Amino acid sequence: MSMSTLRPSRPCVATIPREEIEIMKTAAALALIGSAAAFAPVQQGRVNTAIAGDARSPDGLGVDPGPLDLFDPLGLVEDADSFPRRRAVEIKHGRIAMAAFIGMMVQELGITFPGSLDLAGKVPFSSVLDDGMGFAALAKIPTLGLAQIALFGFLAETVAMPAGEYTGGPQNLPGGYDGSPPFIPGGYPNQIEDVDARDRALNVEIQNGRGAMLGVFGCMCHSMLDSCDHHFFYPITHN
Repeated sequence: MSMSTLRPSRPCVATIPREEIEIMKTAAALALIGSAAAFAPVQQGRVNTAIAGDARSPDGLGVDPGPLDLFDPLGLVEDADSFPRRRAVEIKHGRIAMAAFIGMMVQELGITFPGSLDLAGKVPFSSVLDDGMGFAALAKIPTLGLAQIALFGFLAETVAMPAGEYTGGPQNLPGGYDGSPPFIPGGYPNQIEDVDARDRALNVEIQNGRGAMLGVFGCMCHSMLDSCDHHFFYPITHN
């Protein structure tokens, strides 16, 4: 492969119209409002989340079976009082990142919803990706649509999956929720009750969530590059 094939065909500095910048600012503000509950410290009694697993971790989870082992350079596991909240936040962010990564892959295939984003039919779902993925696509969503996304996030953080509930569900596990009966059931049916199998599944979820968070961040960086044609997975889709 010659060096010329590695040289981007366009400058790597993107020029974003002022209107799109304003929409992006609005989106960021709405996102902060909708997700603020996830980071607000909620005062509650100390929760013992210890289950079978590695004794070096307060809840027995999250220890990498590979070379990283117990990777905790900041010593956060020593703060047992705040650890349940940190674990709940990590699990929640990992779940969101895993769903986001799948969504990014689907978008790369050009699969979108039919119809339009607005009632007037002026903003088809397919047009959102015209100027690229990621933040460029976010700038094409109408302000009312961004408000709906923020409202959904707010309801999820306060009703369906309360940010202050660090453990829950039938087995009171980290990342579990009691729900909001009768509309939102607590926990999933047919939960794993075998201790070893359950702990392995919980660790797999945490590790996959960590990988997804890194993957989503990398995809977001790709989507901002002119040389990547504003795609999430440019090296895969353009080779």
